[in-house]
Amino acid sequence: MKLLLSLLLLQSLILTNDLITFDQNRAFSYLEVQCSFGPRVPGSKAHIQGKDHIVNTIQSSADSVIEQSFMHSFVYTGELIKLTNIVAQFNPEMDNRIWIAAHWDSRPWADLDKDISKRNIPILGANDGASGVAVLLEIANQLKVKSPKIGVDLIFIDGEDIGKSGELEHYFVGSRYLSRNIPTKFPKYCILIDMIGDKNLEIPIEGFSYQQAPKLVNLIWSQAEKMGFTVFKNEISSYVQDDHLILYNIGGIPSIDIIDFDYEYWHTLEDTPDKCSPESLGIIGKLLLNHIYLINSK
Repeated sequence: MKLLLSLLLLQSLILTNDLITFDQNRAFSYLEVQCSFGPRVPGSKAHIQGKDHIVNTIQSSADSVIEQSFMHSFVYTGELIKLTNIVAQFNPEMDNRIWIAAHWDSRPWADLDKDISKRNIPILGANDGASGVAVLLEIANQLKVKSPKIGVDLIFIDGEDIGKSGELEHYFVGSRYLSRNIPTKFPKYCILIDMIGDKNLEIPIEGFSYQQAPKLVNLIWSQAEKMGFTVFKNEISSYVQDDHLILYNIGGIPSIDIIDFDYEYWHTLEDTPDKCSPESLGIIGKLLLNHIYLINSK
């Protein structure tokens, strides 16, 4: 009930865009750096480089950084691989806190590529992976400059995309582990972002999100409308299996997914930085910072 009242109170508040600082060009540079390592497939050199880049970047901004590492037997090869969820904490001592999350691994196979002969090649994952990382890293920069009055945990989830099509039990490995081993004070809710860098960004309401946390969905989409972000569509579109379901069903954390699932390069070798834009990252980053600072103002 307290969460519901808090969300309703926030609906009448809004910050103007010119009061919110989010360097979308720097965010895009983070996307490019992640992609410069190559596909961040668990068990690869690029995966280690991607993790190190995230940790080294957030260490200069977060109050504390948690590396939640664990071993996982990759079902398709039998290989034992190391996965790491990364948590950037702001005000870690506060009980009143929220999570904002994105996965940072990239898919081991381009299983939807138009060229059938290339479907076993790992994808670069500029939008599906690096875009969410880029937004979280820049949010961390801004939270260092203007500290929130609540606790905020930025969660970089590993092992999201290592299941084959139709085998959902092998996806979302990092969020399953995270949900059973929550390393922070329990959050009020989680906002997951996924595939939010598309140049042709369009964000309808994801169906499971509305089932799990309708008041939070209404608040976020209302804030987007007030900020003039017309890419947010006030209609339910797809029901997407993603980390937010695991966080809710296993972890008990009310969770929503901000996702552009109508992305034509999804799970193909064409998911590259040129399909993404700083402007799209800026929309999501400003909206999330607005949300954090509105909570501050209540």
